[in-house]
Amino acid sequence: MINNIMNKSLFPLRWIKKTAINIWGHILTIPRTVQQSPVKTYHSIVKGRNWVLAKIEYLQSESQKWATAFKIIKMPYSILRMLGLSPQMATSLLVAGSVAGGGVVVNETILAERSFSRGDPGNYAAPMDNPISYVEGDNPLRIDLGATPIGEIVIENTTIGTAYTGSALPSGESNAVVIGGLPTVVDPAFTETYLEVGEMTVDRWRCTQLKLDNIEAHTLNLKWNASDGQSIAPVAGVPRARAIGGGNRADNMTTSGGYYDQIKLTAATSGVNGKVDVLRLSNLYTKGGPCVLSRIKAGTLNIILNEVGAGDGFAVKDFIVATSVIYKNLNNVDNVEVSISPP
Repeated sequence: MINNIMNKSLFPLRWIKKTAINIWGHILTIPRTVQQSPVKTYHSIVKGRNWVLAKIEYLQSESQKWATAFKIIKMPYSILRMLGLSPQMATSLLVAGSVAGGGVVVNETILAERSFSRGDPGNYAAPMDNPISYVEGDNPLRIDLGATPIGEIVIENTTIGTAYTGSALPSGESNAVVIGGLPTVVDPAFTETYLEVGEMTVDRWRCTQLKLDNIEAHTLNLKWNASDGQSIAPVAGVPRARAIGGGNRADNMTTSGGYYDQIKLTAATSGVNGKVDVLRLSNLYTKGGPCVLSRIKAGTLNIILNEVGAGDGFAVKDFIVATSVIYKNLNNVDNVEVSISPP
């Protein structure tokens, strides 16, 4: 009994001693925990970093593989275009191949909606980028200008007319390129129109014949053109300086590259002149018919560095600036006659 009493009386001391030992043990482990914790944290961070980097490297690898795959998919279309086929003909062949043989796949952008900016032929009502009409299998590019003024139209680096394999001028047409307004006709009734332009540049064309008529230009620059026979006979007058404003003008229209049976840019609405502030037509390679500029009223008209000729001798005039071309300022510089074979 005495022992029980002594044990009970000593219980608080034992408890305090045990508690103190536990506390001291925890205190002794704190430095080691502090030492090891950053290392564990660092290793956790490294592990997470490596996981993220592995995923990124995998995605980059897959992205490169997909990019290469799409290049391979597009290759048949590019090869057909380089062989001289029109966009429609190349697409038709690829579609036929995918249906019949199952061995040709076309990138979805090739079959997307037709677009002026992408170089697709058709009949475009400026400034719309999508054609208002087209005939499957035909390949002309036509831009109809109306009352809406356009800031800039650029057509460059194109092959036109019969200058590529399988091409032909549209039915009833005799000119490869037609730029300008339209004459008055009685049936069906149509009132004459003009193309009004602030600055128009025609450079680096290759034509069998280049004709300018019914044009008014404040400044006419005829520079460095070579032709197999030329007749340059514009007449001095008082055309005014000109630019096209119109406030909130329509978006610009630009296309580069392509194969067309014909290019025609006209003011197609009766009695309504087409209006473009800057019109640049550069590096057009044509064959099968003349290039014609007619019914144009320009602030500045630049005819520069073109090569014109059908190989028919100097007696036949292939570069013609008619007496119906009126200017206020003329710069007639180094336009030479040289023997030039047809394209």
